[in-house]
Amino acid sequence: MTTLTQPTGATATSTPLARAAELGPRIAAHASRHDLDGSFVAEAYDELRASGLLRAAVPVELGGDGATIAELTALQRELAHHCGSTALASAMHQHVVAFTAWRYRRGLPGAEATLRRVAEEQILLVSTGGGDYTHPHGDAVRVEGGYRVTGRKRFASQSSHGAVMSTMFCLDDPDQGRRVLNMAIPIATSGVAVADNWDTLGMRGTASNDIDLVDVFVPEEKVLANRPWGVLDAPLQVISSIAFPIVTGVYLGIAEAAYAAAVSAAGRRSGDPSTQRQIGVMRGRLQVAGWALDGALAAVGEDPTPSYDTVLAVMAAKAEVARAGIEVCDLAMEVAGGPAFFRGSVIERAYRDIRAVKFHPFTPEDTLLALGRDALGVEG
Repeated sequence: MTTLTQPTGATATSTPLARAAELGPRIAAHASRHDLDGSFVAEAYDELRASGLLRAAVPVELGGDGATIAELTALQRELAHHCGSTALASAMHQHVVAFTAWRYRRGLPGAEATLRRVAEEQILLVSTGGGDYTHPHGDAVRVEGGYRVTGRKRFASQSSHGAVMSTMFCLDDPDQGRRVLNMAIPIATSGVAVADNWDTLGMRGTASNDIDLVDVFVPEEKVLANRPWGVLDAPLQVISSIAFPIVTGVYLGIAEAAYAAAVSAAGRRSGDPSTQRQIGVMRGRLQVAGWALDGALAAVGEDPTPSYDTVLAVMAAKAEVARAGIEVCDLAMEVAGGPAFFRGSVIERAYRDIRAVKFHPFTPEDTLLALGRDALGVEG
């Protein structure tokens, strides 16, 4: 596989956020076509590779930018101003790399080798955690030297272009009971097949196809964790604290793009009090949602430790961004009027893309239940 060189010139010294803002218009030029076709945002990924953004979360000493969780959140939020599908798909790569960097800082096996591949080859890492979470799909059976796994994984963003899948399978252990095994599986492994079934309301350029695994052998050294079934345990708390602020930044960025388009579309109606109020509602909702995300990032910090309180803070912020983002995109459609109803409109695409926010765990309703149960001391 070809090794990619480090960016040169101004790009080599600029921040990931600055590079994202620079390439944003070039990504935006292809966004509508990929949305209409339901095709993967390939040109955007060419841009991300050329600018070194796929290695943003890799530690500096291994060839990346060493971006923090907050910096990755800002990066994906900026990309979402230009193309929601690019931002969401690449967020799934970024959070896996960020968690791998967390493991690297603790000297855990396999982390350095994976990070070096991301830095040198800019391979894509695919996550199935959103569809698996505490109750993964598929089963593992212990065999000599490792496990054989079978199952179907849904919502695997960028799966058609990924190199390694970070996934989970269930194991019925005679001594410990039902367990969850976190695994790293190359997508080119025999028995792994990526479906071509991503045809959705929004986020149509993410290539979040299903992945089928049939009797796939996974060596013991590729099992990264052995966790209890159905529990948001310590490793998953850390993963959630890293992943979901980054994902939430995407949806805030989509809503901000819709707001900007609505302000621009207001035009000659800017003197109308009704229009002024709608713009004011949107601006206020985005401001508060941004504060919520900032608060969650402060709770997470740069190197999170397992904490259910932190997970709840992140999920509360995500729920706030979800509610605000949907309201803002709805209002943007009203402010812009008929032209926003046509395919190809930034607002029309944002109106559909923002709906995907409810499909990530926790849903906004599940978040309210979790917050209430925790406050009352009730087991979930």
